[in-house]
Amino acid sequence: MVDVSLAVARSEFILGGQKSGKSRRAESLAQGWLAASGAHQAVMIATAQPWDAEMKERIARHQSDRAERVPGMRTVEEPQALSAALRQHSTPETLVVVDCLTLWLTNCLMPMTEVEELNMPPALACPSKAAILLEAIITAPGPVVVVGNEIGLGVIPMGRQVRAFVDALGRLNQDVAKTCERVTLMVAGLPLNLKGGA
Repeated sequence: MVDVSLAVARSEFILGGQKSGKSRRAESLAQGWLAASGAHQAVMIATAQPWDAEMKERIARHQSDRAERVPGMRTVEEPQALSAALRQHSTPETLVVVDCLTLWLTNCLMPMTEVEELNMPPALACPSKAAILLEAIITAPGPVVVVGNEIGLGVIPMGRQVRAFVDALGRLNQDVAKTCERVTLMVAGLPLNLKGGA
């Protein structure tokens, strides 16, 4: 059932842990947007890459489930050139869902060997890409929904690279949250509004 009462913000950042309901909220926003007008369109920019058999299976399952839940939403696969994809697909009548920011940052920082060879912490490896992404969100002509993971609530990781990634993601999440009109934290399938009203 489409929840047309779920208002679409100019831009929304949806954060949460794994299986918290982040993607479902983004899909609900897309459903409501599509139902509101026959002129409306929705595009998902998916950033996942099928690195192994389990990930290939997971991506295929997500594609199948998404096509069933939101049949009117197109999917574009773009693991790295996220800003360019956002600029390409955003129009005043098109809602763009980015799913997800965390995988995009992972893709930006890989392969980690290149970062190690430069003797540079991963957090410093791609700040310009993040700045360009923030600008693309701000200047997008249509609504943008960004999905990302909140991974900083657990114990501090032992490895240097993992700690650097957690730090980089935390900073990126803060920057995206400042940029977006609305920020929603998903916990156990329930939305908690952090910024911008429901």
